[in-house]
Order: sequence, then C-alpha cells, then structure tokens
Amino acid sequence: MAAPLHAFQAPKGTRDLYPIDAARRRFIMESWRSASIRHGFDEIDGPIFEHLDLYTVKSGEAIVSELFSFMREGGEKAYALRPEFTPTLARMYATKANSLPRPTKWFMAGPFFRAERPQRGRLREFLQWNVDLLGDDSPGADAEVIATCVSMLQAVGLTANDVRIKVNHRSALAQWLESRGLPAPRHAELMTLLDQKAKLPTGAFATGLAQFGFSPEQAEVFEKGIIRITVDERGPGGAPADSVIDMTFFSQAVTPLAHQLVAAGIIDWIDFDLSIVRGLAYYTGMVFEVHEAGGKERAIAGGGRYDHLIELFGGPPTPAVGFGMGDVVLALVLADKGLMPSDAALMEKAGLRPDVFVLSTGEPEADAQVRPLVAALRAAGLHARHSYKATKNVGKLLKDASDIRAKTAVIIDSATTALIKDFATGEQVGPLPLSEVGKALTAAP
Repeated sequence: MAAPLHAFQAPKGTRDLYPIDAARRRFIMESWRSASIRHGFDEIDGPIFEHLDLYTVKSGEAIVSELFSFMREGGEKAYALRPEFTPTLARMYATKANSLPRPTKWFMAGPFFRAERPQRGRLREFLQWNVDLLGDDSPGADAEVIATCVSMLQAVGLTANDVRIKVNHRSALAQWLESRGLPAPRHAELMTLLDQKAKLPTGAFATGLAQFGFSPEQAEVFEKGIIRITVDERGPGGAPADSVIDMTFFSQAVTPLAHQLVAAGIIDWIDFDLSIVRGLAYYTGMVFEVHEAGGKERAIAGGGRYDHLIELFGGPPTPAVGFGMGDVVLALVLADKGLMPSDAALMEKAGLRPDVFVLSTGEPEADAQVRPLVAALRAAGLHARHSYKATKNVGKLLKDASDIRAKTAVIIDSATTALIKDFATGEQVGPLPLSEVGKALTAAP
C-alpha cells in the first residue's frame, strides 16, 4: 500500500530549495565564481561520484563510514558520492600534468556529500567552493589563494571586523616540537588535540597539553592562539606571543608570507594563530581557517599547502595550495549580519524579475492574443509571463504583476492593439499595434 503523501519528507541533512532559497544559493555561487575569475582562476569540475578507492588511498579505509558509498548491481567496483574535491583535482592534474601550465590555477563550485550526523552548519548535502593553485611553492602563491578568499568575503559585505583569517604553519610547528623533544610520531596526536580545542570542556585542553610536556602557562598561549606579527615600513617581523614560548621558529617561517600578505593589501584580515592545524594529514606548510569574529559558527573556510598529494595519485612532484568554503556556514553568517540581500534583490540578481507581464481586458479577441504575444516577446529575448487565472479583472491581474515585481505590464485591449504600463514610473503608453510592443519594450532604458 502506498504511503500517504504527507509521509514523504526530504532525507535528513538535505534541503528543499524553493525559488527564493535557490536564489540565495545562486547569489553565493555567483559570488564564488566572480571572485575566482577576478583572480585568474579557471573553472573545472569532475564527477559527482568517484571510485571508492580514490578516497581510501588518501585517507584510509576509516573514511568509508563517512561516505555515501554504493556498488552498482552486478558491478565489481565500489563508488562513493564525492565528500571533497581534492582527490578529484589531484587525479585530473596527474592525468595531464605534463601539458598543463605552471602554475595551474583552478576553481570549482558544486555539490558534495558526507554521511555524518546533521547539525547546525553541517549538512549531508552541501555546496562547496574550491580554489587551488598548483605548481608554485612560493609564499606569494599562498597569499594569492588567501587574497582570493578575502576578495569574495569583501564582495558579500564582510569586513576584517566581521571575520578573521587565522594562519599557522604546520611544518614550522613540527620543527619546533622536535626541537623541544617531542618526537615526530607524536605530532599527529598533538595536532588532533589542537584541532579539537574549541570542542573541549574548560580545563580539558590544558590537561591534554600537559601530556605533551607543556606547562599550564604554555597551554594558555596555545589556548589564546594569536601570535603578534608586527608590520612597519620595513615589512613584517615576528614578536613572541608570550615569554613562556619562544616564537622565533614561527616568525622565521611566516615572515615571507606576511610580506606577501602586506603586498596583497590583506594583512589586516590576518591573525597568526598557533592553534590552527587543520585535521587533514596531507597539509605540509601554511594552513588557514576563516572564522566569524567572536562568533560560534564553524569555520567558514579552510585550507593550506599540500605539496605531496599529487604524487599520491600518480602525478609528478607538484607543490600545491588551496582551500574550500561551504555554503551552509557562510549563509548563516550573512543572515546573522544582515548581509544576505533582500528577497527582491535576490530575485533581481537571479534574473527572476519579469521584464513584462501580459494580460488582456477580457474580451475574447484580446484574450486570444495573449499567448502569441508572450511567445513573440520571449523570442525577442524578454522575460515574459502571463496569468493562468480565470479572472478577467484587470485590476487584480495588474496587482499580480506588481506582486511578482514585473517591470512592465502589457494590457491587450483588442485583437490588434495594447497598452504598456511602467510600474516604476506609473506611466502608460499606447495603444500601440501589437507588432510594435516588443520594439517598444526592448527600446526602453
């Protein structure tokens, strides 16, 4: 027996996008795309599902529980819906590495899937923007990727007071840990603790750090995170965050990057933060996350340098740096700060505001011309709509046209003529021959 219609709901962690919701998503997607193109990145994309082993070769078998994986009936290969883009990017680059320019600058934006518990800021199906620069290991490349992210944040109205870009350097941190006696095999364990800092109850972080030989005073420095990097007319230079921890190792590693961030005009967005390590093991150098200043949302974006990943997928040694940004947290932050455009503005941006709404006075000969005129106006490149209602009340139909924010209304008053009403000015022109209506509308400023 078929289930009643009301029993069917969208799967957990997914979204039904009604017209205005789709317009909000398009606003974010277009903001991503515009920033990428402004900074010289070329658009690419890949399959929404890949062979499962593309993900296990990088992350191990443990990742399978986090994926939507499946096997085609009668098939021998297991597949998975893509949870991230980096493996696909690495596969694509490795395939054509010898013929690609250096550096290669790619971006993409599309749907991704993770089989995890839905919660605020995290869904099972989401959109993600990925920006990657391959073939350049310079601090300038790191800064260019971060600048692309900042450019997008600025374009949607966010400022350095609203969000902070927190930067660390994993290899410098690893070198320093070794210098103070913590062997490399224990680094991953410590970085996992740092990555989970925000989720731990009060006191648990310091207790965890004590197991690695850090005093409570040193733990406080990691808890605060921020390292002061001074910038003067001679360029950036390091300063210790606290006398209990020597930050010389760190300032030496990030000073070249800080110079490039100054040159890019975005140093005011940056906090150098010891606690940012990113959870993924393939990061090799600079890492960063974008956080709402003082907010409780998850990271808006995150990424860093991954210089050995392309080889894992059969490509030549290739330095690489990039980041990903999801639409879910970004939309929450924009809504919280009143920066998501109004519904009317979104409809305009998405091209959903009709150029013209066609109606008639209700006379049979005028009614017969509605659909032919709509077809002619659409053929002329105009966004034209008409009513599907049975009513012949011109006033009600004009209200319907106004409610959908149509720019003009065409009122057919006979088999051969029509009036044009401009909703912005209230002016009315006509009657005009029906054959002249399209010309009059396309000629309007």
